[in-house]
Amino acid sequence: PPENEIPVAQKLVERYSNYKLIPSSKYSVYSSNFGLRKSRAVLNIGGDNIPRVINDLDYLNKITVNTLSELGYTYFKKNDKWGISDLACDYIDIGKKEIDFKIPGTLGIMQEFSVWKHSKKDQHYPCLDINQYLNAKNLHPKLNFLYITLSALSDEIMHKIKNDPTIVLLLDADNEDGLTEQRHIFIKLINAKIDVPVIIGRYYGNLTLSDLQLYSSTDIGALFIDGLGDGLYLAAENCGSLDKINSTSFGILQASRTRITKTEYISCPSCGRTLFDLQDTTAMIRSKTNHLKGIKIGIMGCVVNGPGEMADADYGYVGTSVGKISLYRGQKMVESSIDSKFATEALINLIKEDDNWVELKKEEQYK
Repeated sequence: PPENEIPVAQKLVERYSNYKLIPSSKYSVYSSNFGLRKSRAVLNIGGDNIPRVINDLDYLNKITVNTLSELGYTYFKKNDKWGISDLACDYIDIGKKEIDFKIPGTLGIMQEFSVWKHSKKDQHYPCLDINQYLNAKNLHPKLNFLYITLSALSDEIMHKIKNDPTIVLLLDADNEDGLTEQRHIFIKLINAKIDVPVIIGRYYGNLTLSDLQLYSSTDIGALFIDGLGDGLYLAAENCGSLDKINSTSFGILQASRTRITKTEYISCPSCGRTLFDLQDTTAMIRSKTNHLKGIKIGIMGCVVNGPGEMADADYGYVGTSVGKISLYRGQKMVESSIDSKFATEALINLIKEDDNWVELKKEEQYK
């Protein structure tokens, strides 16, 4: 790899070199009949619902209105309304804490069972361990989260969850080799024909934001690419701000093509053939198009490898000579030798021609 990527490659080798292979199984993600794992719907999790994002707030000293502003929710005091962005998470885990303000109507609260059972507030749902699940009575009638690891997934638990329409599994891992463990849990569920929804949870601590993004993307993203998982729970204490952690969760889903929430940019790594400042140009295009949810734009420095590298892009911006740009619709070049001063506007016009352009709204979205 290029010299500046060697540390990243080394980190991945060190992290995954000692991982074990999963046990043999009738199920293989490489089989010809492989597809997304089908799960039943429990409220808005599983079934045909998009994967859900859960954020861990249990480690915070206090949860306030401002806390939610880092998770995609903006409170407008004058209107007493919540503004909700495309990166608004679906659930937050508050552990044993309580919330003393009115929450957004679309937000669910995961709460430790010992606290939940005494309050049972609206939009609050219990999280149980194995013993609580086997022995507790009067659980939530619609949604209960069950914390589970591979070592705890006994035949007794398998039998009970198979016939419980309220359960959503929250997967964790006993060891650092969580990818192998969690994939094996899915294999056991598939072989037993158990269609319970599953949230993939991973816990990290004291990492830089870049390392968190690197490890969580490989640990969790690999499972989503395999077609496994109905949501993710990224717990990351001392790994960055809440908004960055939340954005990382949505980024994993976006990259695995399971939940599209923003414009996607496909950029080449740059080399001696690059015909413009790739970083500045990408930033400029992003600033004008980053509200186009679901659109993929390729920004390539030259025509040698560019069209191939942006094979699944909707639109392409490719350098053809010094100061000249060609525009692509998919893999087809539609305009060539455009002066770079006017190329971004020409790209916007191309998107408008296809009725894929959306004007930014001045008003906020209220819910």
